[in-house]
Amino acid sequence: MPTIKKTLSRLFDPIDIAPLVFFRIAFGALMLWEVWRYFEYDRIARYYVEPTYFFYFWGFDWLSPLPGDGMFWLFYGLGLLAILIMLGAFYRPAMVLFWLAFTYVFLLDKAQYLNHFYLVSLVSFLLIFIPAHRAFSVDAWLRPGICSQQVPQWSLWLLRGQMAVVYFFGGVAKLNPDWFAGQPLREWMGARTDFPIIGSLFTEEWMVYLFTYSGLLLDLFVVPFLLWRRTRPFALLLAITFHLLNSQLFNIGIFPWFAIAATLIFLPPSTFRPRWFPLPTASLPDLSGSRQRWILAAMALYFAVQIVLPLRHFLYPGDASWTEEGHVYAWRMRLREKDGEITFYASNPQTGTSWPLDVAQILNPRQLDQMKDNPPMILQFAHYLAEPLQAVEPTIRIHAHVPMSLNSRAPQLMIDPSADLSREPDSLFMADWIVPLTQKPYPHPPVPTILLSRRIESGLILMNIAEAAYPLHDVVIRVGAQALTAQDFGVTTLEPGECVKAFLPGTDLGRIFVPCNEVGQLASLASSSQQETVVFESGPISQPCQAASCVFTRHD
Repeated sequence: MPTIKKTLSRLFDPIDIAPLVFFRIAFGALMLWEVWRYFEYDRIARYYVEPTYFFYFWGFDWLSPLPGDGMFWLFYGLGLLAILIMLGAFYRPAMVLFWLAFTYVFLLDKAQYLNHFYLVSLVSFLLIFIPAHRAFSVDAWLRPGICSQQVPQWSLWLLRGQMAVVYFFGGVAKLNPDWFAGQPLREWMGARTDFPIIGSLFTEEWMVYLFTYSGLLLDLFVVPFLLWRRTRPFALLLAITFHLLNSQLFNIGIFPWFAIAATLIFLPPSTFRPRWFPLPTASLPDLSGSRQRWILAAMALYFAVQIVLPLRHFLYPGDASWTEEGHVYAWRMRLREKDGEITFYASNPQTGTSWPLDVAQILNPRQLDQMKDNPPMILQFAHYLAEPLQAVEPTIRIHAHVPMSLNSRAPQLMIDPSADLSREPDSLFMADWIVPLTQKPYPHPPVPTILLSRRIESGLILMNIAEAAYPLHDVVIRVGAQALTAQDFGVTTLEPGECVKAFLPGTDLGRIFVPCNEVGQLASLASSSQQETVVFESGPISQPCQAASCVFTRHD
């Protein structure tokens, strides 16, 4: 305990303000550049004026873009605030306004989510409390009383801690089978053989694995190596090289330059002070014990949240790169490449009809591309599609057919086609309508997979959701005291893209065989309240199913 108290007390010791001044100027300059990019590439109109629908972050569905030319004026304001921050003029009010305005823009549309925009929002919040304006600033020139060449150490470690979180959890997220197998870097590097000098090597496996494991190790260990004097030059060189390569390989905007600026603050503070401007001898005013405790408590709370958020995906089953549950705010960067398509259907059980919905008339290409492989966004949009339809006919249902491939895996359905998405709650709880990922990492062949659904009245439906045929000849399904076999389903094999529906023995509804992905075949799907345990008893499968739908794979 005495050691911990001593370490914490050192956070209030004086330290040179020079690295904070450097970062304040770099932050303002980068934000001004980003604002210019939005004007230059016409992103303000395309992202926030022309769309008629915006995907919301959970809890922020009440936000909407400013009307008329409001968004353009907001970005003009962000540019002005960036200049004030860079100059250190009216620094604290400028930082507060910048944080509010930038975070507002960030939260307007989930389709525009970028990890580095989330980082900018966090850092701009931290800079409100960091006295980076007390030297080399207009404020210090106008108000000599606030001028100081030293600040408490916690103000620098606050920024360092934030970057440590980004690096470390970016590395933790890479500890998965896909990354270890070189995916998705293999695909991205293979598309950039035109890269200067080394591009011709990007299709070589040794180069893929060099980039893969170098990125992993750098994320996990760059911060401790930057803090250790003996390894600092090597770590700094690797980090800068890494970010410069990223800036050329990927279209990720200002992030590489922002990361370089933030990484440099791990250097000793004296690095940023010109030799001709030595640090004067001075001391900081002593803070009362209660004020120090409040500062430490606030820092502890902030970093507790920053540690918990990237780990929350462990509360959900499955791969977060597939389900997207717990993916945002978690520094899960450059981990996934999804390839597939989406079709929304509306069905009317009263008339027995269903029809596809044209979403391209509502969403712009970027929104559609971001939504099609993101189950939470798919659910949001299904609710939006259902609203005008259900106002006319309340029994209308919305379904989605979403074949998808993750990191070059064999494709499979991502959403249960029998689920009425319009009536599924938009919450933070686990979504049982997201089909679990069953396909194995590249280059494994397709895994035969069927989805058993009880989301129909008085019956069961089996869907082949993968690209491999699924034999049913040795499958027995027991529902309570009743048993269903391939004879009851009328087929012995389910081909890719097919499904079969069987009604329970004793009903007079008969049997039908339908292709799942044909328009008009989802109309009879409805919610079912029956919760009997279903067990596959023969063949290679034997496990219970008590949910509305379950996935089963075959490994002969």
